[in-house]
Amino acid sequence: MLPREPYKGLTRKLVLAFDVGTTFSGVSYCMLDPGEVPVIRGVRRYPAQEHVGGDSKIPSILYYDLQGDVRAVGAEALQEHVIEQAEDEGWVKLAWWKLHLRAKHLASSHIQDGDIEPLPQGKSAVEVLADFMRYLFQCARTYIQESHLNFWRSVENSIEFVLTHPNGWEGPQQQQIRRAVELAGLISSKEEQSHVHLLTEGEASLHFCVTNVIASDTLSKTPIDVSDYFDDEEDQSDSQGVIVIDAGGGTIDLSAYSMKLSPTSFEEIAPAECCLQGSVFVTNRARSLLQKKLLGSEYYSNPKIIAQMVDIFDISTKLRFRKPDEPSYIRFGTIRDKDPKYDIKSGQLKLAGQDVANLFEPSIEAIIDAFEQQRRVASTPISLVCLVGGFAASDWLFARLQEYFLPLGISFCRPDAHVNKAVADGAVSFYIDHLVSSRVARATYGIECNTLYDSQDPEHLARQYKSFINLAGEPRIPDHFASILLKGTQVSELREFRKSFHTDRTSLAACKSHSTDIMCYKGALQDPQWLDKEPSSFSTLCTIHADLSKLSRTLRPKKSAIDQSKYYQIEFDVIMLFGHTELKAQISWKDKGVEMRSPASIVYAE
Repeated sequence: MLPREPYKGLTRKLVLAFDVGTTFSGVSYCMLDPGEVPVIRGVRRYPAQEHVGGDSKIPSILYYDLQGDVRAVGAEALQEHVIEQAEDEGWVKLAWWKLHLRAKHLASSHIQDGDIEPLPQGKSAVEVLADFMRYLFQCARTYIQESHLNFWRSVENSIEFVLTHPNGWEGPQQQQIRRAVELAGLISSKEEQSHVHLLTEGEASLHFCVTNVIASDTLSKTPIDVSDYFDDEEDQSDSQGVIVIDAGGGTIDLSAYSMKLSPTSFEEIAPAECCLQGSVFVTNRARSLLQKKLLGSEYYSNPKIIAQMVDIFDISTKLRFRKPDEPSYIRFGTIRDKDPKYDIKSGQLKLAGQDVANLFEPSIEAIIDAFEQQRRVASTPISLVCLVGGFAASDWLFARLQEYFLPLGISFCRPDAHVNKAVADGAVSFYIDHLVSSRVARATYGIECNTLYDSQDPEHLARQYKSFINLAGEPRIPDHFASILLKGTQVSELREFRKSFHTDRTSLAACKSHSTDIMCYKGALQDPQWLDKEPSSFSTLCTIHADLSKLSRTLRPKKSAIDQSKYYQIEFDVIMLFGHTELKAQISWKDKGVEMRSPASIVYAE
């Protein structure tokens, strides 16, 4: 276990971490008492639970009635009397609903919205997330009240929430999570958002692996040091490269870090990867296989029977599968169920082992491709890979990956216990241990602007037809992309990235506020300069809104070189901090030589 210092805070506090997964979800927590060493615990009792997904998790399932009210959640939704009532009263069942929130830029040609159960009429995916988080919170509160007498009352107004999301989710999805937190009633106002911390599932998994795997072996006798800055001059020969694969239900997240042992610290060394190839897609491919295999059967091609077979494959056959040269079975019926033509005998359907292995292959290929992408750009050679997440319980997935990594001389491990609570436990560890000191930019970020025309520059000459004269009488070229941060840059949490800009306004009233779109580039160019090259690779990440009323009071009018009319020029810097788990921004300007700052609000287009 990772050695921890006693909690140095002055007041008692509760840390609650929610891992809302595509198939299973869980909550972990830590009671922070001044002077006491923090201990991470899991919520291990839920209503109607009978070891579903292990004691620490419940299925991510909800039932809504026709009025849009929640009727059953989690393990309660699997009870026979609930299923019967749901059928009688026409309730809507939601499973895999988290995929409705997926980031649209992720490669997802193998999944359409029609493959996921539709949301109830009038309900958005954010509202479903809020309903589910409200239930998890109620379960956590009940468990803590029953397990720790008189503790809840002392911390109910001092709770820090840590919420995890797939590596591939960005600002728009983070904004949706924060809105769901408010809708769920976990916080009572926007001002309390400072008590909500968002984190990638990959980084949460790293914290779990450090605490439960790496610290127990390699690091057991080394102190943890989380430095704010990375010294490029420092000798990195003692660094080890570690990749954590969080194989979940919907997504598979890969995160790469360098691990220094004297003293111990972690820094991200490659952009995080995220594939929509979690275990549910193996099940989805199994459904297609069964539909094709049983197509001519009068009885067994019935959608209800196939759905039953798919459920059994999902909870049993898929996990037990080990060898492609041996057949696999789906035990779905009674001894009277038989149809030799379709390989059905004594209530079980026989599948060729190679056919089952093929169902896993797209997920395995996606993991290997993502791993190789990270290995190519990582600044430290990779020597260790850890596999966690619910999908990690598959022996076939583990065996196939082990077969790939071992010839490369890479150690490959899978924690032998509770891999399905890695994210929730790791999220709590993130809050109390904070092991990662720098992260890597996943894309190139910048701002659209115009630039001074240069008749000697071939790129400017090619765009001469777009040139215009601004109010100051300068020839300018539009569609210029001014990068603030390039993809692959390693960023410490406190490092600021800034770019100077100016804009002209014809009235003083128009100078009191300013909005700037932050653009994101995901193409192949290392340092893109123009928005009209590869336009499909650019998108608006978010809009920064800043209050410049203080700055506007210092402005003096200028005369336009075009018609001598009055105008005002605002000169400001856009400052961005990318090293946190969420983007932060400010706008700064000079007042009599002194730098002034305005915190900027960030709004994402959804």
